[in-house]
Amino acid sequence: MNITLAQLNPTIGDIEGNVAKIIVAAHDARQHGAELLVCPELSLTGYYPGDLLDEPGFMPRVAAGLDALLQASRELPALCWVVGAPRHRPGPGKRLHNALLVLQAGEIKLEYAKQLLPTYDIFDERRHFEPGPDVARVLRIGATQVGLMICEDGWNDEGEDYMVNPFQRLADAAPDLVVSINASPSNVGKREQRHRIFGDASRRHGLPIVYVNQIGGHDQLVYDGASFAVEPRAGVVYEAKRFVEDVTTLRFDAASGRFAQLDGSPLPPVPAAGLPTMAFYQAQIQLGLADYARRCGFSRVVVGSSGGIDSALTLALAAQALGPENVAAVTMPSRFSSAGSVDDSVTLCRNLGIELHTHPIAELVAGYSAGFDAAFATPLEGLPLENLQARIRGTILMAYSNRFGHLLLTTGNKSEVAVGYCTLYGDTNGGLGLLGDLYKTEVFALSRHVNEAAGRELIPEPILVKPPSAELAPGQRDTDSLPPYEVLDEILKVLVEGERLAAHERASAEAFVARLRATPDGAALVDRIRGMIARNEYKRRQSPPIIRVRSRAFGFGRQMPIAAKHH
Repeated sequence: MNITLAQLNPTIGDIEGNVAKIIVAAHDARQHGAELLVCPELSLTGYYPGDLLDEPGFMPRVAAGLDALLQASRELPALCWVVGAPRHRPGPGKRLHNALLVLQAGEIKLEYAKQLLPTYDIFDERRHFEPGPDVARVLRIGATQVGLMICEDGWNDEGEDYMVNPFQRLADAAPDLVVSINASPSNVGKREQRHRIFGDASRRHGLPIVYVNQIGGHDQLVYDGASFAVEPRAGVVYEAKRFVEDVTTLRFDAASGRFAQLDGSPLPPVPAAGLPTMAFYQAQIQLGLADYARRCGFSRVVVGSSGGIDSALTLALAAQALGPENVAAVTMPSRFSSAGSVDDSVTLCRNLGIELHTHPIAELVAGYSAGFDAAFATPLEGLPLENLQARIRGTILMAYSNRFGHLLLTTGNKSEVAVGYCTLYGDTNGGLGLLGDLYKTEVFALSRHVNEAAGRELIPEPILVKPPSAELAPGQRDTDSLPPYEVLDEILKVLVEGERLAAHERASAEAFVARLRATPDGAALVDRIRGMIARNEYKRRQSPPIIRVRSRAFGFGRQMPIAAKHH
């Protein structure tokens, strides 16, 4: 049997556009003699529609989209189409199922409802869907018995997270092949985790598996694709491209349980290791930005260029994702800005080929300060004066965005956002943050990787080596208020991500923090950082979405109360 794996990039809510993508993939499948087309989870709507599912006109549009697919399937009667869509259900409970449908020749040949609905981390499927019944669904296609499941249903084969195990139920039905449709968001280490979980299940049950994932940036989440095929003895034998749409047809022999290229030749080996971490971060962030901008109707972005590492990396990633002609930078020197910072911005933008505008703020700050003193009989100094500068810059950038139609990108990193080292309504202004899930030490590492990957110095060396500073006061350095980032980041990994960290990273961070806690000063530092994280939840709640790259990101992946006692 020939199987087409359609790794698509659907747009949430664009039913007509998603239908068109599926139909194009179906015609590709026909051209390659496929009997089975496999599309991702909720491929008709895109994953995850959220409360669009509650909008009065949404499900009728889904029904119309399904009718269009059924009509198209009549033109290709030999092909079975596996698609994902929300479906109405009767009785008590939630009114919808997250369903897998097999279409053929204008009919729905099989319907399966997802049983395991994730409600952890970034997921909240139980908000809209009712779990499907504890049954296996198998369909004979030609001479092959195909078992079908949806994403999370395959992640509990070790029985640790749910009371039921759909994979075991499906294995009991003895199919020749398991097909899993998925919308599995990407984070560092996720590819290897998928290979391990489904590779183990394949060996345990002696079942070949086809795993088809969606790709694309959807708000905070990025889906990397990386669809794959697994054999019980050989493990992962095929992997689709990452971060791009990929429609590929494989040959499957039910008698041997083996996959091959379409002409019958062996598949090339799949490397055990995926992208290096920094290359992964770069690809994930660039796809996330490109899709976010496109889907929100922006073709250009603007960034405030401080001459520091965060804005430099943001500009470099944006220029690579969107093209330098679609990126603008604005430098806004104050009386505390060093000449080197302005010069570094000029060099950076010249290296990247982007336009740099200059808008000094010293007179604006002086005017605000004089007005404040006159109105309230007290001078602006210290923290209020520092924050005023950030807020003036944020206002200028938003005015630029409004006037010229650019999407404003924020530049805060995870370390700063965690402890509130940012100004609400100032440097938190904008529509999307590219670095909000990168620790400061990772910002430096990714900046050096960007230069190495480009084969030239995009981000100038002076930016890479200068001590981090907000430059809002004379001689200010980040270390005036924070411990060195090499220390802070290890503390944050334990306090923010904890058990979600990869095993090696968790062991290293926990050992580091244990050594700190062994001294009175170190223990006090850890407690101070914990308090800073808790006190600044209100800032994070009002900040723009960030692109998730790690296992636990701020945003809806970490839902903490604001008005609470945390320790």
